[in-house]
Amino acid sequence: MGEVPKVEIIGLLDFPDVKPGDDLGKLIVEVARRNGIEFMDGDVIVIAQKIVSKSEGRIVDLQTVKPSEYAVKLGEELGKDPRLVEVVLRESHEVLKAEAGHLISLTRHGFVCANAGVDLSNVDGSGLRVTLLPVNPDESARRIRERIKELTGRDVAVVITDTFGRPFREGVVNFAIGISGIHPFRDYIGKVDRYGYVMRVTKVCIVDEVAAAAELVMGQGAEGIPVVVIRGLRYERRDDASIQEVVMRKEKWLFR
Repeated sequence: MGEVPKVEIIGLLDFPDVKPGDDLGKLIVEVARRNGIEFMDGDVIVIAQKIVSKSEGRIVDLQTVKPSEYAVKLGEELGKDPRLVEVVLRESHEVLKAEAGHLISLTRHGFVCANAGVDLSNVDGSGLRVTLLPVNPDESARRIRERIKELTGRDVAVVITDTFGRPFREGVVNFAIGISGIHPFRDYIGKVDRYGYVMRVTKVCIVDEVAAAAELVMGQGAEGIPVVVIRGLRYERRDDASIQEVVMRKEKWLFR
């Protein structure tokens, strides 16, 4: 009998409030060491989008936003602050659905999500400051990964996550929005199952599985665990990996 496969999900406690300009890679290493954790080659560092956006200054004060006539009209129809709607419109490549109080957008990254990822939660400012998604989440992940390697000498992977809804399912799930150092898929196409069937279409999005697993420890902000270390995961390492490999081209959409 071989070694029993297992994966550890380790939350980093007592993470400080992140401010614009903070060196996030350095902060992660420091907090890990305060938790008695030294990174190992192959660890996957999973980071909540919110602290990445904060460190990059992707914060907007709604008091500074002047909504367009369209944002005002849409805000009235949806029961949303028109200033928030204006920010969402600015961050959207296309509005896909606006009804029943929901504003679903296609972002410039290619993500389909509520409010183009603009978020009011876990931001100081009495509900008047929002965070935006990073401009280039893959680049954000790459910088953090390189900084961790510079400080520790360890070759880790980085996955930046955010919570999205899913078609025809209640609740939200953590998804990957930026990656570095990890192939996004585990490909079973062409492999033979235990009964001799050759699989033709099975390709598992491992970075979304990583994101969802990390959320079990992260929670949604109240727990104060924005960074999780996943240890023991088998994955293919790739320096040139991109979340754009996961984003489905619009011509392949079955649900419209």
